[in-house]
Amino acid sequence: MTDILLVAACALIDADGRTLLAQRPPGKKQAGLWEFPGGKVEQGESPEAALVRELQEELSINVTASCLAPFAFASSDLGGVHLLMPLFLCRKWQGAPQPIEATAVKWASPDRLMAFDLVPADRPLAAQLQDFLWR
Repeated sequence: MTDILLVAACALIDADGRTLLAQRPPGKKQAGLWEFPGGKVEQGESPEAALVRELQEELSINVTASCLAPFAFASSDLGGVHLLMPLFLCRKWQGAPQPIEATAVKWASPDRLMAFDLVPADRPLAAQLQDFLWR
């Protein structure tokens, strides 16, 4: 039986329809690649609660769980563990996102979202998001 790794991710979408991406820092797996912000869901924690916590820790922004809308999910074999990652959309938060744990953060317009060198698990999510934002 394969262990499941539950990770929650968030597509922060600004008033111009751009999505925030964070660059993984040196020393972490897939360093230098871009991803949706988020992180591991701790024991006894909901994905929404994990995002509220992770977005505060990683970007210094405040989000309420009621502002997180489930959008899609990724499922990927990471070799020895299986990643299950729900992606939530968020259009309302307090504060300006800062790269506390990431090397950098950038806002990507829908037409540029797939141009970033994304972590493999985020690629299908980014493609779905791009299609959704272009409607």
